[in-house]
Parts: sequence; structure tokens; C-alpha cells
Amino acid sequence: MIDEAIDIYRKLVLIRRSEEAIRRWYGQDEMKTPMHMSMGEEAIPVGVCAALASTDQVMGTYRTHALYLAKTDDVDGFFAELYGRASSPLRGKCGSMHLSAPEHGMMGCSAIVASAVPVSTGLAFANRYQANGKLVAVFFGDGAVEGGVFWESLNFACLRQLPILLVCEDNGLAVHTLPETRHGYDSITQLVAGYRCDTWETDSTDAVVVRDLARRAIGRIREGKRPGFLRCRYYRYLEHVGINTDFDAGYRTEEGYREWLARDPVDLRRRLLLEQGVPEERLCRIEAVETERVRQAVEKAKAAEFCNQSALYEGVFAGA
Repeated sequence: MIDEAIDIYRKLVLIRRSEEAIRRWYGQDEMKTPMHMSMGEEAIPVGVCAALASTDQVMGTYRTHALYLAKTDDVDGFFAELYGRASSPLRGKCGSMHLSAPEHGMMGCSAIVASAVPVSTGLAFANRYQANGKLVAVFFGDGAVEGGVFWESLNFACLRQLPILLVCEDNGLAVHTLPETRHGYDSITQLVAGYRCDTWETDSTDAVVVRDLARRAIGRIREGKRPGFLRCRYYRYLEHVGINTDFDAGYRTEEGYREWLARDPVDLRRRLLLEQGVPEERLCRIEAVETERVRQAVEKAKAAEFCNQSALYEGVFAGA
């Protein structure tokens, strides 16, 4: 168990160091893609992915970085794609918002709010039809719940009792808009609980707590053969899109940020591991290794070639 908790910390560090590198290098204008950063939410995809089987599938929203790295551990491919290079598995065609790696079960991400939910429902339907034992976890923000397609998909998943976990990454914002000005109800979880599915929620920033809760939810999905809904609250550290803070915009305060920063997902997991007796030297080695992996990935991406012009026509049509 402790080794798994340490690997969870490793992935948290990898994600944080990767986004720190993005913030360091994005100003050079070599990464030709908008950035929806994951700082503050890392515990959710890391925890959920730790609870999934390697053959299970995930889909996500445009805030892709943490999910992609948690599911694939492919930091080289990650930066190659952000830099638009041919060495990326996606050939530089997808950018930050549409990362995918089907060979790892990372089936794709979408920049259209809530649009991954019906596609994931279709994946779950296919898995149930093929009886292949795969489960789908789809990640989305609380703003997606305001889309009719979310409720249509939830209804269908419950009607057909599909093997899908709907993970609501709730930062309390739809871009800049607070829930009280959007919601004519008190609780997303209570609304979803009216359907034939199981619901769970947490505001923990500890990836191990999220993993344990996700395991319970996934176990219930597999045993009860009914969908699950997991709502995880977190705080988005940076602006909606971009690498900067935006407390001067007036829709939130630095005080709220500091309250969540006191239980930062990376720092919290480190403290808990130390309390469990893990030597600090071991954690320092992990941090050094992941920092170096990120540094080398950025260097390799910068040095890699772009695709030639003919690559623009590849993959446009089926079989092409």
C-alpha cells in the first residue's frame, strides 16, 4: 500500500513540475496552444486513475494535462504535442485541449463543454455490448451539468445500467461565474441521486482519499452494474485559460486561494508520507527524477522536427 501511495505522489509531482515548466516556457510563444492548467486539481485525476484498471478508459474536458499524465505517464509525448512536433503520438495536431492516447485508455478530450459525456456513454454502451469488462471514467467541470446533454447521457446510462463513472471536477466556477448565479438548486449530487445510480462526493485534496472513494464507486459499478457519479471539489489556482493568476478580475479573492493552498494536493501528500515514516531522502529522489524527466522532455520537444506539409492531409478521412 505504501508503494502505491508513493507512486501517487510521484505522479502528483510529475504533473506539477510539468505545469511549472509550461509557465516557465509558455511566454516564448513556441507552444502554439491555449493552456487550461490543472494546478489545484491534481488529486482528482491521479486518485481516480489509481483506482482504475489499466484497461479501463477515460475521457475528459479541455483541462487535460493532469488527466493525460495520470493515465499515460507519457511526459515526452505530452510536451512534444504542446510544442506541435512530429515526435508527438498526435503529430502536433491536437494541442493541449484535445490530448488522447487510446493505447493507454486515454480515449480523448474535448474543448466543447459536456461533449465528452455522451461520447463516454457510447463507449460504456459498447463495452457492455462487447462484454469486455472495461469501465469508462469521464471527467468534466460542474458547468457541464448545465448542459442538457449531460442529463440525457445520465438518463441513458442509468436506463441501460452502463459501466461508467461520471467524475465532476467541481471548482465552483463556470469560467468566472459562481454557482449561486447559475444554479436553481442546492446540490448537484442530490439531483443526480434521483437517478438509478450511486453517488459519492468529497472535498479532500488528498489523492489517496480520492483513490479510496473512487475504488468504492468503481467496485459498486462492477458489482451492481449501474453507473456511478463522483463529485470532487477543488480550487483552480490559475485563470480559466492561461498561465497567470487572475485575482484582480474581481470574481474571487486571494483569501479563498490561500485557504485551499494550505492543503495543496502535492504538499499534503508529501507531509502525510513523511508522517507515515517514508524517508525524506526517498521523496527528494522522486522529486529530482521527475524534475529531470520534465526538463529532458522539454529539451527533446524543442529540438524535434515539425511535420511536413503532407501530414496535414493524413487522418482527415477514414483509412487515410
